[in-house]
Formats: sequence, structure tokens, C-alpha cells
Amino acid sequence: MPTPPDPERPHAGPVLEPIRVLRPRRLDALAELMREMDGVPARAGHADEAETQELPPVPAPPRTTPTPALRRSAVAGAVAAAALLGFGCALLLPGSRQATATSPPHRQTTTAPPATAPAPTASPAPTAATDPDGPGTLRQGDTGPEVTALQQRLLRIPDVYRDGSTSGTYDAGLTAAVARFQLWYGISGDETGVYGDDTRRALESRTGLGDDS
Repeated sequence: MPTPPDPERPHAGPVLEPIRVLRPRRLDALAELMREMDGVPARAGHADEAETQELPPVPAPPRTTPTPALRRSAVAGAVAAAALLGFGCALLLPGSRQATATSPPHRQTTTAPPATAPAPTASPAPTAATDPDGPGTLRQGDTGPEVTALQQRLLRIPDVYRDGSTSGTYDAGLTAAVARFQLWYGISGDETGVYGDDTRRALESRTGLGDDS
């Protein structure tokens, strides 16, 4: 076995100094150290730990379920409220009917319908009184003394009714003579070949015989 070194003999090599081992200190120990340096007496460690302990969780309130008695009371209350509402409506309904029956009737104002233009009526067929060529119009097929007077007047106009008859019948020859007279003298107020007011005035103004009727 090796022999221990002689304590009296100096050890060859560098002198070893004592090594201080630093251990990490807790925060509470550091706080105590700071209080010791400030002259404040340190408190017990268990007191600091008690102050930093978490509070126990607050228990949630227990959930209560409605009991059958509570349900029955709620249903009974709803039924009572519905019955009271129906009773109130039944009381108000006869009163409203009576008020309606006793209230004076409203006067209904009626407005007359707007006047409308009368529907156009069909004009009657032209007659002697409503002839478009004027009253006393003569046309083919007429007979009488007025036709004779017309024939006599046309004989006074040169080359209009040459060698014409004065029989008093408004025939095709007389119609052609009247149409020729209207064309030559520019008469357009009457139908072609019809002896109307315009043709009568033009013929009487040129013959100057007056009324031969």
C-alpha cells in the first residue's frame, strides 16, 4: 500500500486553496438575506410559504332541478292567467258590441259619376231634309217640275245640254249634263252629276231666269 506523504515535507507544486462551493439559494432565502442586511429580522420560512399558497377553488353552486310541486304550481299559474285573460275579453266584447249598436250610423256620401260624353250615334241615311248637298237636291231618278226647270236652265248654257229633253225626268243624259257643267265651271261642293245647292246657285247666277217652279 502507498505510504502517506510526510506532513512536514512541503508538497511539490502549487498550493491549493480551499474551495468554497456556492449553492443556489432560494428566492425566499435571498429575500431573508436582504432583510438581514437591512436589519429586519428574518421570518420563519414556513410563514412565507403559507402566504404564497394558492387559495382553494370555490365550489360551484349546486344545480337545482325543479321539483314536481314547483312544476305544478307554474302550470297552475299559467292556466289561471289564461282564464283571467279570456274572462276579461268576454267582458269587453259585449260592451264593444253595444257601443257599436248605439253609435249613430255613418252618413255615406256618394259622389256622382263623372259625366261621360254621349256615345256617338249612327247618323240616319241622307233624306231630302238632311241631304249633304243641301235641301232640294235633285239626282238621277227624280221627276217633277223642278227637274223640268233644271233642264230649261241647262239649255241656256252653251254646249252643256245641247238638244236636251225637258220631260221632267232626271235621266242619264241630264246627269251627264250636270256633271259637265260642274267640271267646266269648277263646282266641287256637290257630288258629280247631282244638282245640289252649290250647283243650283252657280246655274241660277248664269241663267238669270229666277225660280221657274
